[in-house]
Amino acid sequence: MIDEMNLHRILEQWDLDGKILSVKPFGQGHINSTFCITIGSETDPHRYILQKISSTAFKYPDQLMANVVSVTEYLRKKIIQSGGNPDRETITILPTRNGRSFCIDEREEAWRILLFIENTVCLQSAETPELFEASARAFGKFQYLLRDYPADTLFETISRFHDTENRYENLMRAAEEDPLGRASSVKAELEFARMRKEDCGVCLRALREGRLPLRVTHNDTKLNNVLMDADTLEAICVIDLDTVMPGLACNDFGDSIRFGANHCAEDEPDLSKVEFDLELFRVYTRGFLEGANHALTQAEMESLPWGAKLMTLECGMRFLTDYLEGDHYFATQREGQNLDRCRTQFKLVSDMEANWEAMKEIVASF
Repeated sequence: MIDEMNLHRILEQWDLDGKILSVKPFGQGHINSTFCITIGSETDPHRYILQKISSTAFKYPDQLMANVVSVTEYLRKKIIQSGGNPDRETITILPTRNGRSFCIDEREEAWRILLFIENTVCLQSAETPELFEASARAFGKFQYLLRDYPADTLFETISRFHDTENRYENLMRAAEEDPLGRASSVKAELEFARMRKEDCGVCLRALREGRLPLRVTHNDTKLNNVLMDADTLEAICVIDLDTVMPGLACNDFGDSIRFGANHCAEDEPDLSKVEFDLELFRVYTRGFLEGANHALTQAEMESLPWGAKLMTLECGMRFLTDYLEGDHYFATQREGQNLDRCRTQFKLVSDMEANWEAMKEIVASF
């Protein structure tokens, strides 16, 4: 919890009318520290989101915020042009008194304030296919609205984040160095990755050869990064734009499939319960392409199954790398949890490979 004295010093950086009525921790995010603050009077309260940007995850908050401000200002213009409500359909960063998008406190931590979007909910899981499809439309629309944005002008806030070739090399290096002597117990998993070495570069090679365009991508396309209208449960706004940077549309699509097109926990130890759901893949594909509204090229359309497979493979390799290196990146609550996480991802990859032709047919049908 933030101490009261530091809170006042931080809030003094913004021109906010009224007294502080309440400050409460908000949301279930694991990266930034997030609070809901209520300011004003008892008869006229106003809510805001106050966030401390994680200095561990993001070393250059100025670059991160430059991306967020530039993209959201662009989105506001597009939303206004389409007759929408920009205060509700994209996040709004409040400028400080000196016109900056964030402030630095005496501890060298970066803070920002966003408008609170009222009458919305943030869901942690898709209880129904309709909710999964609603999130798909939101992320597809995100691609549509930003289809003409010059992606190469954005900063890369996390270096080589979805460089699947590099993730593979990191895994092989960790296996070779084997600091904890764990490599001998994961020979099957390492061989699984080795058998797919060439696959790791499929989309990156297409980008380098000009067959896939560079896009503005969200890079964390989980359901809980979409605000839903509290009454209708329709998707309203894509949030958590800290990882917005240049990337491939198929990666955003694929990360959602990895996260949502199955019914098991990410660390499920019983692999018989882990199954790629082809019908959920169909539902998400329909929503995503409806939202994208023909913004994707034919090559991008054809890359969508690859995005699903490679984001899942990449995530599995990252879990396995962390397991070999001592579980220092992904938080664990029990022994072998990162290895179980790796195995669930690799099982989903195998399921996708078994359904490969069906996945391509589904994409081609829309």
